[in-house]
Amino acid sequence: MRFLSFALAALSIAATPARANPAENDAYLLQLATDSGCMACHGVLPAARRADGLPPIAPAWRDIAIKYRDDPGASDRLTGIVMTGSNPRARHWTGKTGASAMPPNAAVISEADARMLVNWLLILVP
Repeated sequence: MRFLSFALAALSIAATPARANPAENDAYLLQLATDSGCMACHGVLPAARRADGLPPIAPAWRDIAIKYRDDPGASDRLTGIVMTGSNPRARHWTGKTGASAMPPNAAVISEADARMLVNWLLILVP
């Protein structure tokens, strides 16, 4: 099962527009994330508490990658959350983030682009 998840993630990443080197893929995906509004709440790396003492608005993608690295259904689950939002009562980032839920984003990003970003963020941690 783990192999199948790896194979699906690799296939999805292979569908990323080809660039000459991985840094260009990173730049392309970071621009997609910025254009889609993801970076307004998320960062790639964990951030310190804000100047007002509150935690970051949303979890860093690296933290998400660590949390879901052994979950074979992570790509589907997280893509679904990006598209439809998360349940505000399922506070699995309590105390680590300031927001209670992720809003739906289907109006600003396609499911294919969301899946591409999710699969990329899931490989941020080896």
